Amino acid sequence: MQASPADKTSAPHAALGDRAEAPASLAAPVAIGVGAFALVTTEFLPVGLLPQISHAMVVSDGSAGLAVTLSGFLAAISAPLTIAVARQWDRRIILLVLLGTLALSNMVVAIAPTFMVILIGRVILGMTIGAFWTVAGSLGPRLQPGPRSGLATAIILSGVSLGTVAGVPAGSLLGDLLGWRIAFMVSGALALLVLVAVAHLVPPLTPDRESKPGDLVRVLRNRAVRFGLAGTVISFVGQFAGYTYIAPLLIRVVRIDAVTLSAVLFGFGLAGVAGNLLGGWAVGKSIRWTLVGTLLLLGAAVLLLTMAATHPVAAIMLILVWGLGFGMQPIATQSWMFSVAPDQLEEVMSVFVSAAQFSIGAGALAGGLMVDHLGVNSALLLAAATAILTAAMFGARR
Repeated sequence: MQASPADKTSAPHAALGDRAEAPASLAAPVAIGVGAFALVTTEFLPVGLLPQISHAMVVSDGSAGLAVTLSGFLAAISAPLTIAVARQWDRRIILLVLLGTLALSNMVVAIAPTFMVILIGRVILGMTIGAFWTVAGSLGPRLQPGPRSGLATAIILSGVSLGTVAGVPAGSLLGDLLGWRIAFMVSGALALLVLVAVAHLVPPLTPDRESKPGDLVRVLRNRAVRFGLAGTVISFVGQFAGYTYIAPLLIRVVRIDAVTLSAVLFGFGLAGVAGNLLGGWAVGKSIRWTLVGTLLLLGAAVLLLTMAATHPVAAIMLILVWGLGFGMQPIATQSWMFSVAPDQLEEVMSVFVSAAQFSIGAGALAGGLMVDHLGVNSALLLAAATAILTAAMFGARR
């Protein structure tokens, strides 16, 4: 989830379970990583295609943003439910079902005759997202036990960065050339191909241990966890209020063409990958100050963008800086969450995924209302203000 939920989890998940398992082929985590790529691409595909969808369905940009809002809200619900409902299920079977529903959601959107049907497709997607991350994020050490567990986890999670770097801009370009419906059809076809690959490459994976709903209650009793979740919600809501409407900003305010839009989105994704790497290095030095610095970088970049949006070169440079901070934010935030509850990592991941996905939906909804009634700059101001506010929150807490 850029906005991904588990950018740095190889060490925490190595602690799950103590049963020895024979390593699977390295192709198994690759297949799941491609599934993550398809998932992230689908989740944020409307971001690059928002102007086309709003025009085709005769709805406002803010209303079209509900395609992101609904999937985020449903993902927030499905993440903790997965622990309660599917705690005894074979993880391989769960992945196959989720990839099938991912393909279904894409096809529903691709053939939707009305905007309401599009939203139904996005509801299906939302239930898939939360469950997928809750399950897939912990499979690296089980597929490659021992010293290669980190590599397996990194391969799975690389789909997040690749989805942001290549998936979203490629979908935007494909939509511009062949239409937005074709972009969703291609994403659905990719999900079906991954389903076949997972069925052949991933071995049966019974649960390591039986998680219980009460585990989530216990982790939420931790005051530092609640503080971290509050900071996550505030900062993520602001960021996705702005990011969801980056395409209307670039087309209608910065005034760039569709091809340049795809290039800028690609650059945003590349900057996000650089932010992933920089954030991963920086949290090793200081988690607290990495988080504070990341949030200040985001706030400053977006605030300056509101002043320079009519100057294309300056605006594009600031969007790239925004992308850098956008890539650092989930790593810094999640690392802080893990540091305050090191003995409850799986449960922390579940509530973090839920909070982050809720914030994506709430941010898209708030941004849509602001864009429709106050203009795109108002959503950017919200993004800047929430980033600076949460930087002050984490800076003041020792």
